[in-house]
Amino acid sequence: MPRTKGDHEARRRDVSEAVWRVLAAHGFGGLTMRAVAAELGASTGLLTHYFRTKRDLVAHALDLLEQRTDARPRLAAGQGLAAVRAALLDILPLTDEATDSNRIWVSSWDTALADPELRADHARRYARGRDRLRDLIARAQRLGEVAPGDPERLAAGAQAFVLGLVVQALLDAPAFPASRQVRLVDDHLAALAAGGGVACGG
Repeated sequence: MPRTKGDHEARRRDVSEAVWRVLAAHGFGGLTMRAVAAELGASTGLLTHYFRTKRDLVAHALDLLEQRTDARPRLAAGQGLAAVRAALLDILPLTDEATDSNRIWVSSWDTALADPELRADHARRYARGRDRLRDLIARAQRLGEVAPGDPERLAAGAQAFVLGLVVQALLDAPAFPASRQVRLVDDHLAALAAGGGVACGG
């Protein structure tokens, strides 16, 4: 019998789930056609119907990671400084799910750095994150909860701070438990409110 569109979509979902399981277990360093095929219980030949090259597989994995990250439950945002706080905490590895997601993101950096197009895609993703933080900080400034200053510069500093904290928490989890990560974010926000935000990003 010929395969229906529904069959194809179901199979593609199975492939995506297999890609995700490989990423969760091995990161981008372990993402290969062979590994995904083994996880799927299929031949590498079957995967060529979905990914012609390893690069196609990597691009799909990055899209899948972004979709999963966007779909993750978020903290209640509130307004002003509370919204900035929620946005920063949402980035951190404070839960098992967020830790897995961050571990995969960090493992993708080396892959992206080696490919100009993927590197540009990553740069755009982080730029969108800075834009969101800039808008939240600007609103907090209008509400009088963050000291005056260039919101774009303050957003770049906040993003740089929180991504650095992600790396430290992944590399040394005992030294950076969730409670300490939250305290460090609150310290950073207190500096923003007082006008002592990190002058990062130009």
